[in-house]
Amino acid sequence: MNRPHPVRRKQGAKVAAKGIFQGLPWWVTWIAVPVLVLAVFGGLIMSVVGFVIGLLFKALLLVALIGGLIYVVRKFTSSRSDW
Repeated sequence: MNRPHPVRRKQGAKVAAKGIFQGLPWWVTWIAVPVLVLAVFGGLIMSVVGFVIGLLFKALLLVALIGGLIYVVRKFTSSRSDW
């Protein structure tokens, strides 16, 4: 069997994608298509972004709490050893 090289197949896909938008006005490619993508997948995108931001907030909160715990424990143990 004569199979195409994988690199050629990927380049062919790029050419096919360019061919779809070829000859259309610029606003279709840069305005209409992104608006449609956001309209269809907007809820999914927002939930993923919200999840990532929530995860980062919880990680920062955990770091702050652990840092505060270490500070309090060191402060308490160092003041007790001075007695």
